[in-house]
Formats: sequence, C-alpha cells, structure tokens
Amino acid sequence: MTLLSVNVNKIALLRNSRSGKGPDVSALSRLALEAGAAGITVHPRPDRRHITPSDVLDLAELVRSFDAPRREFNIEGNPFEGDWLALVERVRPDQATLVPDAPGQSTSDHGFSFPDDVERLRPVVARLKRLNCRVSIFMDPQPDAMAWVPATGADRVEFYTETYAAAFARRDADHADFDETVRRFVASARAAADAGLGVNAGHDLNLQNLPGFVTAIGPETLLEISIGHALIGDALEHGIARTVQMYLDAIAGR
Repeated sequence: MTLLSVNVNKIALLRNSRSGKGPDVSALSRLALEAGAAGITVHPRPDRRHITPSDVLDLAELVRSFDAPRREFNIEGNPFEGDWLALVERVRPDQATLVPDAPGQSTSDHGFSFPDDVERLRPVVARLKRLNCRVSIFMDPQPDAMAWVPATGADRVEFYTETYAAAFARRDADHADFDETVRRFVASARAAADAGLGVNAGHDLNLQNLPGFVTAIGPETLLEISIGHALIGDALEHGIARTVQMYLDAIAGR
C-alpha cells in the first residue's frame, strides 16, 4: 500500500517571510497526521530558509506522539553539506533520504549518479544505519542504476518524479513521450524491486497526475510518496485536513 508523507517545507517558508511564529508548522503537521497522513517529511537546508533545526526537533517529538497507528518522520537532505548529518544523528528519524542538492539550490532537481556515487555514499549510509534509521537515496528513473544501490547499504530509492509530471502536463501534445516516460519509471521500479529495494517517489506530484503514477508503478511496489508544494498549495483552498484526504483518495484511485 502506498503511504503519504506530507512535506511541510512550504509552511515554514511562509512563516519565515515574517518575524512571527505563524503559520505554525507543528500545529498544521498535527492536523495532517490526524487527517490520515502516514508521516511528515522535511528537507532542512544550510541556509535555513524554511525548515530550521528547532522545527526538526519539534516535529520529531510530534510524530513520536502518535502511537496507534504509528507515524513516521522522514528527513531529506545532502549529507555532505552543512550540519545535516549531525542533525539527523541527534533526531534519529524513521527514514533519512539522501539528496544531492547544492547549497542555495531552490529545489531538488536530480538524483545521485550510480555507480559513481557508491563509494562516497557507503560510509554515510553505514553511519545512518547505526541509528536504526531506514535510508533512501534520491534517484532519477534509470533502470540500470538500481542494481548498484544495494552496494551502499541503502534500503530504498526515492524516484525524482519531475520528468513524469512534465510529461503528464504535455501528454495531449506528445503522448508518445508520456508513454515512454511511464515505461522508464515502471522499468526502474521493477529493477529496484529486483535489487531488493523499496520504492518511494516525490517531486511535482499532484492531484491530477498522482493516480496514474500510483497505478503504473503499483501500490504494492510504491511504498511511499512525499508531497509538499502541490499539497500545501491545495491546502490554501481546501484546508490541510481536507487536502490530505483528497490526496489519500487520489492514491487509492477514488
């Protein structure tokens, strides 16, 4: 079954545009969890333009307060930049997602490169696994690369889905490209599963393109999706609780 993790970076970005404490990241995250989200995702960056270390500590405590059913905390980031790795070691999240974004980058736009990145990722993954933390690696949909990921010790891959979202948006004008893009993601998911890896996904997924993506990959293979920008945007219209339910319905094909 595909689970939903809500990325709350954009809530923090809006809060940080003023000197006050609103909107309250923890309060809105609680509403998302109470509405049925399986987890909360954050991506703290060195410039602290949205999620801050104090947010991470507060959210870790919030997520752990949900015992039945249990929720998960996922921290994304570049383990080779800033104090990200030290923060993760302090918090011990359920999942750490390694992303190769550069300092100051507006958003993640590519995955790690395999086999080139195996050796530098291996000690990082080992360090995280000592925390009893599941490790996921942000990846482009490249089927041949999946066989290299287990050499790092990682448990999962997270597919960077911007190319799927872009192909979906222009599918009426170029259906052949859309079909080929879907085939590439499906082949990558199959290759990841064959390598013993779980499959997550995220980036530019929304209410329109999400159902088809879940169907194509298969809810038994696609374990988790992380959605922030589109979900928080929709929440401005519908409210966070209603929006979470809308995304859960989209995942379920309702």
